Amino acid sequence: MALTVLGRPVRLSFAWLKPPPTPPDGSMTLFEHLRELRYRLVIAVGAILLGMILSAVFYGQLFDILRHPYDVAIAQLKEKNPDQITDLVNIGLASPFTLLLKVCLVSGLVLTSPVWLYQLWSFIVPGLLAKEKKWAMIFIGTATPLFLAGVVTGYLIMPKGIAVLLGFTQDGVANLQNINDFLSFMLRLMVVFGIAFLIPLIVLMLNIVGVVKASQLSKARIYVIFGTFVFGAVATPSTDPFSMLALAIPMALLFLVAEALAHVLDRRKAKRALEGDGAVVLHDKALDDLDTTSD
Repeated sequence: MALTVLGRPVRLSFAWLKPPPTPPDGSMTLFEHLRELRYRLVIAVGAILLGMILSAVFYGQLFDILRHPYDVAIAQLKEKNPDQITDLVNIGLASPFTLLLKVCLVSGLVLTSPVWLYQLWSFIVPGLLAKEKKWAMIFIGTATPLFLAGVVTGYLIMPKGIAVLLGFTQDGVANLQNINDFLSFMLRLMVVFGIAFLIPLIVLMLNIVGVVKASQLSKARIYVIFGTFVFGAVATPSTDPFSMLALAIPMALLFLVAEALAHVLDRRKAKRALEGDGAVVLHDKALDDLDTTSD
C-alpha cells in the first residue's frame, strides 16, 4: 500500500544520503562539502549504532572485562591492607541503564573504528586524485591497529593506576566507588590512549598530502617529544611514572617514525619534481632545435 499525504502519493527516497560527486580536480563548493559531511556522519553514526546493539548482546561479558583491572588493583591493595573497604556501588535509579549505554557506546566505537576512521579520512581529504586514493586504505589499515593498540595499552595500565590512587585512602576509611564514575573514567582513558596513538599517523598523512613538510617536523621535534611527556603526565590516572611513560614513549617513537617516513617521502617528491623539470627543459630544447632546423 502506497503512502499518501492529502491524497498525493509519497515516495520514500534515500538519494539525499548519497555524497555529491567529486569533480576531477577535487574542488567542491560549500554546499557540496556540507552534503559530504552529512553523508559521512550518517554512515559513521549508523555503524556505531549497529556496534552498540551488538555490544548490548554481550554486555555481561563486556562488564566483566572492564571490571577486571579494578579487581586486580583491589587484590594488590588487600595484600598490604586486608581490612580496607573498596567496593563498587551503583548510585541512582537510572545508574545501571546509564552504565549500559556508556559501555555499549565505547564498545561500539572500538568495534566500528575502521568504518568511522575511513569516513573521517575521506572527509578530511576529499580532493585526492585517483592515483592517491590508495593512501585512504593505507590510513585505515594502519590507523585501526594503532587505535586498538592504544586502547589495549590504556586497559593494561589501569590496575597500576587504580592501585596507586586508592593507596592514598586512610586506614579505617571506606572508599566506595560509584561504578558509573569509575567506568566513565576508565573508558575515557582508553579512548584517550587510542586517539593519542593516532596522532603520529595523522601527522604523516598531512605530510603525504602536502600540508606539513618533513623539515617542519624536524624543527618541532623537541617540542613535540616534550609535549608527549606532558600529555602523558596529564592524561594518565596515577602519579607513578610508569603510566606516563606507557603513553609518552610510544607516542614519541611513533612520531619519530612518522618524521623519518616524511623525510623519505619529501625526497621522493623532490626527485620527481626535478625529473619533471628536466623533461620540460629537454622538451623545450627539442622544440628550439626543430625551429632552428626549419629556418
